[in-house]
Amino acid sequence: MKLMNARGTRDFPPEEKIVRQKIIATLMTTFELFGFSPLETPLIERFEMLSAKYAGGAEILKETFRFKDQGDRELGLRYDLTVPLARFVGMNPTLKMPFKRYQIGRVFRDGPIKTGRMREFWQCDVDIVGSSSMLADAQCVQIAQNFFKDLGLDVNIEISSRKLLDGIIESCEIPEDKRMAVILEIDKLRKVGINEAQKSIHALGVNNAATERLMEILSTKGSNFEKLEKMKELVNNRKAADGLKELEELFTYIDEKDVVLNLSLSRGLSYYTGPVFEVFLKDEKQFGSSLAGGGRWDNMIGEFLGSIKKYPAVGISFGLEPITAVLSMVKKEEILQQTVTRLYIIPINTANECVAIAQELRKAGVNTDMDLMVRGVSKNLEYANRLAIPYVLFVGGDEIKQKKYKLRDMKTGKEEMLDLKGVVKRIK
Repeated sequence: MKLMNARGTRDFPPEEKIVRQKIIATLMTTFELFGFSPLETPLIERFEMLSAKYAGGAEILKETFRFKDQGDRELGLRYDLTVPLARFVGMNPTLKMPFKRYQIGRVFRDGPIKTGRMREFWQCDVDIVGSSSMLADAQCVQIAQNFFKDLGLDVNIEISSRKLLDGIIESCEIPEDKRMAVILEIDKLRKVGINEAQKSIHALGVNNAATERLMEILSTKGSNFEKLEKMKELVNNRKAADGLKELEELFTYIDEKDVVLNLSLSRGLSYYTGPVFEVFLKDEKQFGSSLAGGGRWDNMIGEFLGSIKKYPAVGISFGLEPITAVLSMVKKEEILQQTVTRLYIIPINTANECVAIAQELRKAGVNTDMDLMVRGVSKNLEYANRLAIPYVLFVGGDEIKQKKYKLRDMKTGKEEMLDLKGVVKRIK
């Protein structure tokens, strides 16, 4: 039998998994600082739920892993975390609003495999259900600001509005039946450029005058405030006015540092109803893919549940894979860490004593390991160095008598004699 992974899946060795866990831990800390609670839902959902009219749509449905259980019931693997959220809200009508939840977990799509796209991947979602206030949207932006600052990554958070974009498209007199297709082409503008986007929109049957006016409006320059003011002059309809009003309010709640109003940001999905946002590394030449994105989606849950009750919602999803890739480029030293061990004990004929010493250090919160192979000092040092363990503690008979131990910093080579309290203080 040939040992290999299923197509579209992969293993994460310790040096990669450690970085991923740090990202997840930082996300969880950030989410909880804003008062969000964790939610866990099954990987397996009833296929009827995944294929509902207002769920993921026809394209995603084609990529759904579908199967039957032994009771001949149709099931599928979840393809996102939004459908399970909608189901959970519908099944729990007594939930107090706003319902603020985060969920971090694996999702599955049986689509084509290419660079950056696997069949099993992670989503890290945070959503607020039940509030139509721009204060909720502001929290999503602030979460992104705090999280990327904590990671030490320089990013731009781009903001726009689906209402404003709909108003702009309407003002260009683009036929209603072509508007969603136009939005999908606008969504590609960043990658293909204005000329190619114009050609694609014209190919949809939109006349040159409308296409040129659309591109002219979307290319408006200036500060965030200046762009908003120019939109009031250029676009005069109810949709645009509502979108501008929401954006103006949103900007009053957030720190505008590193926040950019990008009029062409559309977030191609059809269910967005208000402000949308997307996060990119400032140096896009280094990494051009989106790191996070989201927006307001006020209609989806109610429509999905077939309910007359409204469930306004807003959220943002962080991409674990692209964020890990960026960290591997800009913080290479962290990727070298192949273990979470902070201290490795080398016993020199003192194995029994070292077991007790290791336990004391663990009680003090130091991730501690020790030689389990009865190797010599040089082999143990080679092992610690290969795993990039930052500290080694030598424990011989004299050290046991003195209750002071030789601690070596593996990065600098510096050694010092310390008691256990001193060891803990130095490492922590």
